[in-house]
Amino acid sequence: MSAVEERLHPSPGPPGKDSVRRAKPVAADDGVILQVRGLRKVYEVEDEKVVALGKISLQIKKGEICCILGTSGSGKSTLLNIMAGLEKPTRGHVIIAGREVTAMSEKELAVFRRQNIGFIFQSYNLMPQDTALENVAMPLVFKGVSKKEREARAKKMLARVGLKGRMKHRPSQMSGGQQQRVGIARAFISQPPVVFADEPTGNLDSHTTTEVMEMIVRMARRYHETLIIVTHDGDIARYADRIVRLVDGAIVSDTENVSVVPREEPETDAQPAQAPSKRKKPLADSKQGQKQTKG
Repeated sequence: MSAVEERLHPSPGPPGKDSVRRAKPVAADDGVILQVRGLRKVYEVEDEKVVALGKISLQIKKGEICCILGTSGSGKSTLLNIMAGLEKPTRGHVIIAGREVTAMSEKELAVFRRQNIGFIFQSYNLMPQDTALENVAMPLVFKGVSKKEREARAKKMLARVGLKGRMKHRPSQMSGGQQQRVGIARAFISQPPVVFADEPTGNLDSHTTTEVMEMIVRMARRYHETLIIVTHDGDIARYADRIVRLVDGAIVSDTENVSVVPREEPETDAQPAQAPSKRKKPLADSKQGQKQTKG
């Protein structure tokens, strides 16, 4: 893998036993894009075994905005890494879009992530020597899109996130909020079925956090993409349609939530793009009740 590709889609560690098996399509339930089945992860620290994940089973639907909420040490980051194919489980299976991620080789995982997964990082992970335009266009390079088309699409995405005047700027010339907007545009430019957001506002102030979270949620809904947010912050969880709480590597609650960002009709490429700042609809009350998910 090239250095650029490694930066955008880090490879997992040394392959486990499952990595030698041929990844085969798996029958998916109706409307389910991601399945976690009996997931367990145990780390060996000197002579001690540390259970990071007990026995996690979870199903996430296409177009759902799901928040994995937990404090430090709860296992949420380990769960994200395994779901995204960045780490191998000790036991269990992860299936995305009918493909068993946990059975893929490193080479298969690299290809699969490029086609099916987008990432939004807390630390932005932008290429410092590249402009905003080049950073956003990067995922399309790996998909074989022509330079003319990928630049046109990157310009459209940057305009959509409010950075029309910053296309030639490098990360060092932008604020943290602007860099995260570049990261958002990069994650969604190829319209992957699943986008993982790992503490996406951890380095931002409260005002910028609100802007960024509204932008991420609306972007996911626009193309009916599945968004999985991993965070320790209960305020960030308010933006999700569903909140899954982890404690000591186990799911302790799984609830539906009324997002503080109102739902809108999914937008297609044929429809005119609208910048989030132009939307004047009031936010829903952040203290609306939650109801327990059945099953």
